[in-house]
Amino acid sequence: MNSLSMSTEWWRDAVIYQVYPRSFADSDGDGTGDLPGIRSRLPYLRSLGVDAVWLSPFYASPQADGGYDVSDYRAVDPRYGTLDDARALISAAHELGLKIIADIVPNHSSDQHEWFQQALADGPGSPMRSRYHFLPGRGPDGSEPPNDWDSIFGGPAWTRVADGEWYLHLFAPEQPDFNWNSPEVAAEFLDILRFWLDLGIDGFRIDVAHGLVKAEGLPSIGHTDQLHLLGNDVMPFFDQDGVHEIYRTWRQVLSDYPGRIFVAEAWTPTVARSANYVRPDELHQAFNFEYLDTAWDAAALRKVIDSSLDAMRPVGAPATWVLSNHDVTRHATRFANPPGSGTQIRTPGDRALGLRRARAATLLMLALPGSAYVYQGEELGLPDVTDLPDEVRQDPSFHRANGQDGFRDGCRVPLPWTRTGSSYGFGDGGSWLPQPDSWGELSVEAQTGVEGSTLELYRSALKIRREASGLGAGDAVTWHDEAPAGVLWFERSGFVCTVNTTKEPVRIAAPGDVLLSSSGPVPVTDGSADLPGDTTVWWEM
Repeated sequence: MNSLSMSTEWWRDAVIYQVYPRSFADSDGDGTGDLPGIRSRLPYLRSLGVDAVWLSPFYASPQADGGYDVSDYRAVDPRYGTLDDARALISAAHELGLKIIADIVPNHSSDQHEWFQQALADGPGSPMRSRYHFLPGRGPDGSEPPNDWDSIFGGPAWTRVADGEWYLHLFAPEQPDFNWNSPEVAAEFLDILRFWLDLGIDGFRIDVAHGLVKAEGLPSIGHTDQLHLLGNDVMPFFDQDGVHEIYRTWRQVLSDYPGRIFVAEAWTPTVARSANYVRPDELHQAFNFEYLDTAWDAAALRKVIDSSLDAMRPVGAPATWVLSNHDVTRHATRFANPPGSGTQIRTPGDRALGLRRARAATLLMLALPGSAYVYQGEELGLPDVTDLPDEVRQDPSFHRANGQDGFRDGCRVPLPWTRTGSSYGFGDGGSWLPQPDSWGELSVEAQTGVEGSTLELYRSALKIRREASGLGAGDAVTWHDEAPAGVLWFERSGFVCTVNTTKEPVRIAAPGDVLLSSSGPVPVTDGSADLPGDTTVWWEM
């Protein structure tokens, strides 16, 4: 691990591994992953070479949206274990030198949260209703929603209750939005932060960090275009300047907890707007979704790399890089399909091409300055499961008319650990989503120790990244402007990264000794090398 990773600013060069608890490892055979299962697999993550583990929600929840509908922020959902299991997981991670980052969901709660249930019972005008957005409807009889906002998951963003008022939910109806103008909401979340920090959590990834504050008066949008879950539309309920005062208050909490961090899930119109979330007195990192959505194209990649580094440099924050997560099609499938196919893709595409590009994209990502995020299973080269039967899908947006594509389940299929077994080592009782027959040969067991496997590529890359002084933290790269068309070529303190985004080999002058290639050996002859198509090579100068 770089020396920086051992400091209180470990997050500046960290490689953070996202665990979707329901799909990682099942300890009790009920088909659902859990905290003891995650704990049992921590040595694997340590051997992989990551620095921290980010856990998607494991709080008490009716699971209307995969745990992002929280009914009790201080309790573990029984499906996943207990508070003691959470303590044991955190402790075991720390013993292995791993940090633990937890999701926090401050934009909305579950409709089963005690506050919302009390708000329904207390009726219009009650103090409890002020903690959410309850309003009378429009029209003579109040039968029309208060405004024209649509849910990100499709349909109106408003649901009417028995007494005639309407409540706001930017996502599913089971996820009512908090009203952050309420002092009680602000005080509650400060207490929730301290609760988990006292348990030893090393940081929080803030879900819908851009959504807490709505424009004053909840103004009309004025059009009927469908919103996108993973988009950068300018909207009166996203990326309002008022969110930054909330995060300044949150940052003050961390003054009592050195080395802890906040990470923003903030979809904004521009990278520059994202930089506002990581000013020195606010959050530490913000996900770089513009990079995730960039096509496999040298010019496009260079543009977004430069704009990302340029945006973060003035605020002193590290850039972050991510290729996959629990909301988007895995990049092995995204790169297998034509550019412009979106982030929720229904077709498998060219599997071999997608994997080759995914491996190359990974080495590019890990060579860039800043922090990188790895989504569970991408180190196995897993594709999205695009042919799940409709009846097993659980993404709420799949089941809502005129909503998102709703194909997020494909990246959430439980991981394969072994070649055989009812769920390829995920657990003894099957899995909550069916795994493809091909999963066994993609398993951890099948790839461990196999030269050239995607798993061993990740292990090698992360080992080099920890040990090479030219990798990790930083805010700049030096481009080689004479690189052939379709090739990215940059240097970082004795290290060179070359990326051929074309399908054909390109002959280049070898900049040094080969450290690692995403697609096998790269022979150097008389100072020149043929850089294979869709390949990234790391060089030591």
